[in-house]
Amino acid sequence: MSVLKEISSNVRNIKQTECLVLFRRTNQIKEELRQGVKKPYREVIDVFWGDPHRAGLKPLSFVRQVLAACLYPQLMDGDKLMVDVKQRAQHLLRTCAGESVGSYSATAGIPQIVQSVSEYIVRRDGGVPCHPENIYISPGSQWALTNIFKVLVNSEASPRTGVLIPVPCHSTTIISLMTLGAVAVPYYLREEQSWALETEELQRALDSAKGVCNPVALYVINPGNPAGYVQSRKCIQEVIRFAAEKKLFLLADEVYQDCVHGKESEFVSYKRALGEIGAPLSDTVELASFHTVSKGLMGECGLRTGYVELVNLDPTVMKHIDNLFSTNSCPILGQFALDVMVNPPQPGAPSYPLYLKETQHIRALLAQNVRRVEEVINSFPGFSCQPLEGGAFAFPRVFLPPKAIERAKEAGLEPDTFYCMRLLEEAGVLFSPGSEYGQKEGTYHIRFCIMTPTDTMEEILKRLSVFHKQFMKEFS
Repeated sequence: MSVLKEISSNVRNIKQTECLVLFRRTNQIKEELRQGVKKPYREVIDVFWGDPHRAGLKPLSFVRQVLAACLYPQLMDGDKLMVDVKQRAQHLLRTCAGESVGSYSATAGIPQIVQSVSEYIVRRDGGVPCHPENIYISPGSQWALTNIFKVLVNSEASPRTGVLIPVPCHSTTIISLMTLGAVAVPYYLREEQSWALETEELQRALDSAKGVCNPVALYVINPGNPAGYVQSRKCIQEVIRFAAEKKLFLLADEVYQDCVHGKESEFVSYKRALGEIGAPLSDTVELASFHTVSKGLMGECGLRTGYVELVNLDPTVMKHIDNLFSTNSCPILGQFALDVMVNPPQPGAPSYPLYLKETQHIRALLAQNVRRVEEVINSFPGFSCQPLEGGAFAFPRVFLPPKAIERAKEAGLEPDTFYCMRLLEEAGVLFSPGSEYGQKEGTYHIRFCIMTPTDTMEEILKRLSVFHKQFMKEFS
């Protein structure tokens, strides 16, 4: 008897992503290039992922030096490492059993690092209190988000549990909900208004769920992924009041909080906005907020470490969350990187000048890439890119000709997947299609990472320009 018959229907109902077609073809093209097959390009530029190091950005020296010293303490015997690097490594090793990165960690995270995260949140939020016992360090922010979903979703309930999800939204979040048997209730961001989140649309989404599911939570992403928006303080407070009125649990995905590049934009955490509203909402609205070392200036995706802070949860519920998070502890090295992220070198420290130089370089190239992408993309006929205020991606809309849409249907692909496949084949650039993240019916988008070296971004825009002109001419 096939085991497949016993697999949960929630898992079996997950559709295969069309991006797998792009991944397979990318690997084939790379192999063809290695074998000397002639193409209009010498290498594939992969900006599909939100992975700065994959895209060519260099790791921050202080982070890697501290991790290297912790992995191999003998490095601290010489004079190659700055004094503050050695001091940080020694401090971090003392937090481990046996002073070794090979030891197990407390399931909620190393207490001293949890304390550092708590102090960072207080500084970030202008003094709004943060309690270490409400913080859980996890193997990535997505892992933490899925665990909170497990608490919120009652798989035996009828009607099923619903969670309001923004469109566009990263597909892994939707998949996490589907595997739990929950319903993702879409609310659409207003693209024409720089992807604004409007409470009227939240109400429409809530109304659409009647008779279908029981919405219990509202998931927000700020700064936006993939759409690159940054919510204003006013918008955030309106969302909080809406959640309070509708008795919705708030889930705030804030992993790109260090990547804000809009001149008029400012990151305000949901925790801070809630505190500024004051009682009774600040004492009653239930909130989970997420951050990670994978995103932002550090970009240490492979270390798989993040945290969640929980606000205003019932103590009984917190006991169950504690049990749930105890099923998997976070790797020690990732927690060390998290400690560096929330407590970087300060002015006067020996490592500060290099740290400042490296982070300023990343911010400068990101700002330059944003300006170039907006300028170049909006100059193409058949393209429209809203202002890129934050995050690591561009998500422009492409107005595909009817003939291209028809050709895509004949190929069994979504129109924007078809566009991305042709771009990969003819220009050697790997983007992701908007259909992967959700979009209003009849609209098409592409997403690509903008956290790349400037010369790489210029090459991407050059190849895209040549390809797009040929594509539009072919299908006009």
